[in-house]
Amino acid sequence: MHDFTRRTFVKGTAAAAMLSTSALFDWAKAWAQSSPWKPEAGAKLNLMRWRRFVEAEDAAFMKMVAAFKAATGVEISVVSESYDDIQPKASVVANTGQGLDMVWGLYSLPHLFPAKCLDVTDVADYLGKKYGGWAQSGELYGKSGNKWICIPIATTGGLMNYRVSSMQKAGFKEFPKDTAGFLELVKALKKNNTPAGFALGHASGDANTWLHWALWSHGGNLVDKNDKVIINSPETAKSLEFVKALYENFIPGTASWNDSSNNKIFVSGDLHLTSNGISVYVTAQKENKAVAEDMNHAYMPIGPVGKPTELHLAFPILTFNFTKAPNACKAFTAFMLEAENFNPWVESAQGYLSHFLNAYDKNPVWTSDPKRTPYRDVSKRTLTPAGLGTLGEKAASAIADFIVVDMFANYATGREDIKGAMAAAERQAKRIYR
Repeated sequence: MHDFTRRTFVKGTAAAAMLSTSALFDWAKAWAQSSPWKPEAGAKLNLMRWRRFVEAEDAAFMKMVAAFKAATGVEISVVSESYDDIQPKASVVANTGQGLDMVWGLYSLPHLFPAKCLDVTDVADYLGKKYGGWAQSGELYGKSGNKWICIPIATTGGLMNYRVSSMQKAGFKEFPKDTAGFLELVKALKKNNTPAGFALGHASGDANTWLHWALWSHGGNLVDKNDKVIINSPETAKSLEFVKALYENFIPGTASWNDSSNNKIFVSGDLHLTSNGISVYVTAQKENKAVAEDMNHAYMPIGPVGKPTELHLAFPILTFNFTKAPNACKAFTAFMLEAENFNPWVESAQGYLSHFLNAYDKNPVWTSDPKRTPYRDVSKRTLTPAGLGTLGEKAASAIADFIVVDMFANYATGREDIKGAMAAAERQAKRIYR
């Protein structure tokens, strides 16, 4: 394991950030010569990734792709898709066995079809030993049994984004640390015509993260530690009442929001509190500086269970085991997470991507602007979509089917009463957890 002091890390980060394109290509060529994985002759890769929310992140990623090609000769065709399109398109490829070599997707996507994923344990071991080990959630996301079926690249934290002046006008000196205080803040914001709003539509990132937090914070769970369905419970009922009380004070339209809706409305100045990645802040710094200067971020409040219960948006990358170029895929995966690439990439993302490898805690992006600091630790704080249960095909199916999101939306909007909403979720979950 390397000895990462802050001084050497910062020095290395600054040097990497300033690498010219030619210097990056020279380093990449040297890396390729010593890499444990030698790409197959003539390898060409097709990679699907989630569509960027921070433009500079995408530019840094494509620079990395170009450097890999210059070093290895491997051509990588990258297609970007919306959050909501990644899972169904990846599933089609898994079933047909053609069309893509790699998918950089969301949450527990690889666990939908673990038998179709290439074993990348050697890549995980190489990176873990070199960069201070993996956060516990990284191992949970990466492994199926004792085998790594994907490499968790990064996490986007779903944290509280709020306007400081609006919070203070509502009578709060600091952001509430518990759910009771949080509800009072949301009510006060509506009264002051500075409303909050959280997605209740099929927003794969925003809705899943904050609604799982709401469920878990009140002691509700989809399944127990033995994967028995337990969603129909008094604790779930309390979480439903909590979310409905919030919804009644939201800005109109949240029941149909997707993952970009709250970003646009917050930056415009009409939304004063939401749950999101740091992309709202990054965009506001460019498009509405007054909003950026007046906003900040906070961890999700603690509920009656008395401990953090956060779910953040993980981005694992998988390689299909039917690829014709497994070594090229492994090489590129490792290449992405080498310090010379990952440090400037994370800095370009400006806090939107947080690391699973512990060494990157020391990247100065997390402290150069205190408003970014809460996002540094989201990979350490996050649970997985499985909650108390096992992260596998069933848990991956449950989040892909929006079972928890639909339960809350059905009750909050009046489509179902509280018993009906829980019963519907229970039926759906039992079909998966048979």
